[in-house]
Amino acid sequence: MNATVEPVIDLEQERKEILKRYRRLLRAAKPLLKDNDAKLIKKAFNTSLEAHKEMRRRSGEPYIYHPLAVAQIAVEEIGLGTTSIVAALLHDVVEDTDTTIADIDRLFGPKVARIIDGLTKISGIFEYGTSQQAENFRKMLLTLSDDVRVILVKLADRLHNMRTLDSMPRDKQLKIASETIYIYAPLAHRLGLYAIKSELEDLYLKYTDPVAYKDIARKLRETKTSRDRFISQFIRPIEDDMKNTPYPFVVKGRPKSIYSIWNKLNKQKRPFEEIYDLFAVRVILNVPLEQEKAACWRAYSIVTDHYKPNPDRLKDWISTPRANGYESLHTTVMSKAGQWVEVQIRTQRMDEIAEKGYAAHWKYKGNETQTGRGIETWISQVRDMLETASTSDKTGAIEFLDDFRSNLYSEEVFVFTPKGDLKVLQRGATALDFAFEIHTQVGARCMAAKVNSLLVPLSHVLNNGDQVEIITSNKQKPSEDWLRFVVTSKAKTKIKDLIKEDNKRYITDGRDAVAKKLKTLRVDMTNETLNQLRAYFNSKTVTDFFYRVGKAHIDVQELKKFKADKEAKENRANKLNTDLIQDGKTFTKELKRLHGERADADMLLIGEDMDRIDYTLARCCNPISGDDVFGFVTVNEGIKIHRTTCPNAVELMSNHGNRIIKAKWTSQRDLAFLAGLRITGTDRVGLVNDVTKVISNDLHINIRSITIDSRDGIFEGTLKLYVQNTQHLDDLIRKLEKVEGVVKVARFD
Repeated sequence: MNATVEPVIDLEQERKEILKRYRRLLRAAKPLLKDNDAKLIKKAFNTSLEAHKEMRRRSGEPYIYHPLAVAQIAVEEIGLGTTSIVAALLHDVVEDTDTTIADIDRLFGPKVARIIDGLTKISGIFEYGTSQQAENFRKMLLTLSDDVRVILVKLADRLHNMRTLDSMPRDKQLKIASETIYIYAPLAHRLGLYAIKSELEDLYLKYTDPVAYKDIARKLRETKTSRDRFISQFIRPIEDDMKNTPYPFVVKGRPKSIYSIWNKLNKQKRPFEEIYDLFAVRVILNVPLEQEKAACWRAYSIVTDHYKPNPDRLKDWISTPRANGYESLHTTVMSKAGQWVEVQIRTQRMDEIAEKGYAAHWKYKGNETQTGRGIETWISQVRDMLETASTSDKTGAIEFLDDFRSNLYSEEVFVFTPKGDLKVLQRGATALDFAFEIHTQVGARCMAAKVNSLLVPLSHVLNNGDQVEIITSNKQKPSEDWLRFVVTSKAKTKIKDLIKEDNKRYITDGRDAVAKKLKTLRVDMTNETLNQLRAYFNSKTVTDFFYRVGKAHIDVQELKKFKADKEAKENRANKLNTDLIQDGKTFTKELKRLHGERADADMLLIGEDMDRIDYTLARCCNPISGDDVFGFVTVNEGIKIHRTTCPNAVELMSNHGNRIIKAKWTSQRDLAFLAGLRITGTDRVGLVNDVTKVISNDLHINIRSITIDSRDGIFEGTLKLYVQNTQHLDDLIRKLEKVEGVVKVARFD
């Protein structure tokens, strides 16, 4: 019998490596250190080293490598100082050991303790139907309103976790990557950390769609020489003219990130070869603060002397910086080769703020004018949101997270009060958003508005430069209708609060009616039952379900049907009762029990497990055999199989990562899956006949429906057909693309 040999660990070698990494951290931090700082960092390092001495990461490395790497990122890539370095070194100590927040406070002071408290996950059992991930995020944000460093250290932590995601199992990779794109990349964007935001997005794609990621990376490598040649020809005349100005400068071209190119390919539905703006040209000037604006416009003038600009694509973020402090002048010009090129003009100071965001603007705070003012405004908005969002309402955490997210990527609109004060709102904001921005009571009593002296309704969308006056009335009351057209979190939160007060009686009435009906049906009113009812009647929360009953939108008599459906499900013979399973861990345990000792025992085997487990293919993405998929434990509908690229995947994994299970296809020979294809091309006689011949005669595929629309010599068609797997579908796409006149064939969900 062969015994498995444990790898021999050279502890002395590891000790040397740990010290080497620690010294690298001190070297990076040296310019920032004051009086006692080095001693404090050493104390934090030793505390962390001792706390994690027996621990290893999944990769087998000593755990201390992680806090050291997080601290290194905080210093080098974000530009943070001693407090953040200490917090980064200690960020997992409270969560993983017996050390308490009180111990940290005593040893390192209240600032470090508060940051670590914000970074320490909430433990314990969560009510079914709530999201531990959303709760932890809200806890972290509560600290953000006091100290933004909690988020910056968290971003450094997340970036290192994403960089080392290789050693994690597939389901964890999907969960962590989805959380990253759902909340952490938008946060990095909002805090102005463009380099980190781009890397997080690229790493998300690397783990969720590795084929697409590698394909774009390969094509970028292959086209690098011709791209470099094009850039050097494009920037030569600009450099020649810039040399005649008194400003030191550098002009460089840089490729767009893999994720942004992937986004363009998906949005524009065009092949890589047809995407022209794969890079941006950047002109960076080294000038004193008081000359910045004039110097940037001088450079703009030189660029547009040589290339015609697109008048719709000029963005002046120097006169009015973005909310995250970003300043730059962007224009898109037509090159001599006939393709559009984006040119960004900025100074060294602006470039550093663009790369390091929030942390960099402190460096210039002494002489700054507007930089950073926007981000302070945003943090005070977050503070408002946190004060109004009731922290005790657990089910509200997901809703809160959605509201918060909607605030992160949004562009701004600049509007003025009647007295000429500038207000910055997110793009799409309405007159009602503006009213709530002025004051909650102004919003609550808002009847209408005057925009540029013309009377407009509350739902009027504001444009840059509008001057807005709000008209109020004491008789006005907020309504649920208002939530349809406000976009700012502040307005949404305030309206919900005002309505909540009004709705309390409907919720109480609904709860009483449900309790009474369940009693007559002899069903216990447990948390589990209420969550099943919530899911059955498509309500967001249990409170929302009670409200709808109280408002008579749901008839309590329908609870009879709920009971009958539930019993029918429970009576299905020989099936694993997925209703009793509430998370991925419990389900995986059951799977292992069913599958026995096999290597893939922790996976749902699509095809084999059909007789024993209640699962269905999700309609939102129609997975077919061969697609990369995962299972999701729903509240009331058994297991749903989704594609990892499903439009809903990111949200499911970000808010309910504990319900994700591994799944893979097995023998599916006799099954046919519904797939959709969109087909475009130039019209000709007999084209439809040729297309259907390929489908039916060559590949023997059944067609469910076909619609073809022809206009002005161009045809567009959608086909729904039954295929065996992704290979089968790819063969069909290849053959259809060879049909004369067909330009493009693409799968749709």
